[in-house]
Order: sequence, then C-alpha cells, then structure tokens
Amino acid sequence: MVDVYNKCPILENDSFLLRFVEIDDTLDMLKIYSDKLAVPLFNSDNCHGDTFHYVTMEQMKDAILFWIMEYERKGFVRWSIVDKEKNSVIGTIELFHRVAKDYFHACRLLRLDLRSDYENETSILSILSLIIPQAFELFSCNKIATKAKEFAKERIHALTKMEFHLSDQSLIGYDKSRYQDYWVLHKME
Repeated sequence: MVDVYNKCPILENDSFLLRFVEIDDTLDMLKIYSDKLAVPLFNSDNCHGDTFHYVTMEQMKDAILFWIMEYERKGFVRWSIVDKEKNSVIGTIELFHRVAKDYFHACRLLRLDLRSDYENETSILSILSLIIPQAFELFSCNKIATKAKEFAKERIHALTKMEFHLSDQSLIGYDKSRYQDYWVLHKME
C-alpha cells in the first residue's frame, strides 16, 4: 500500500489528471478561488472562518503554501485537478482522516473545489471516479463524506450516481457548530 503522505500519487483518466498542488498553480488556482459562482459550492465548514474566496495572487499563494505545509505535517492531501486537454488547473480535491466525537469520526472527508464551468455532472463524475476507489485504499477507510449543498444539483446528481447518500447526521465543528448537507459513501465489502 502507498503511504499517501510519503509520496502523493498521481491519478488520471482521459480527461483529468490529479497531482499534488504546486506553487506554479497559483494563476490557474486564482481563477477558481476568485470565481464568485464557484465559491458558494466550496466546503469551508470548520475552517476557522476561511471561505476560500481569494482575489489576489498573494492570498492564493499563501493558501497553496498552507496546503503544502498541512501535507508535510500529515494533516490533509490536496491535489490539483488538471484538465488534460487545456493543460490548466480547474479545481482541487482534498482528503483527510477526520477525528471527532460525532458520526463522521474516522471517515475521510473529501472537499472538491471546481471552477464554475466544471460544476457539471459529467466533469464531477469523471473526477470523483479517479479518487473515490483510490481513497478507500490510500486512507484505509470504510466511509467517505463530502458536502453538497441543496442548490448544488449537478454535484448531487453525480454523488447519487456514485451511490453516496445524504446523511441526516450533523458534522460537529471544533467550536460545536453543526454542519449539514453531507453525503456519505460506505465501502462495499
């Protein structure tokens, strides 16, 4: 089994490539994180007030440096999502092991941030099909959870096709805030 924190795997299909984030991604990333149509779809739950809306190169660079630091301390892994045809970064995907005293304890939380023009069922399915099967092995888990707000219809369609189910449980934050709209996939035995 690959230690994801020792060597971050590269995953790809015909359309997309997932690889570890890089500082050289800053310009493409700014197009994602300054996209006012995309920001409301991002999962910023339990992120100390960070909404992931960045409008300057410096803000974006600082975020990427933080993501790299978190990887080095084994906090989470964040991949850049590259559109292979356009050779540009169009999103990021993050995975980490969650430790908590709620239903989402010991699950792997997945955060998917996409530029708004990629927020469609086809792109989301293609991207998730790269990471979901690998996530169970890479993170030794039986459950993956991701957020999709009620208005994220394309994302919800993709999650449903991948057999995620809307949880009725709240994710409890570090400050006791309760977060909803989490979709869960259990590993098939």
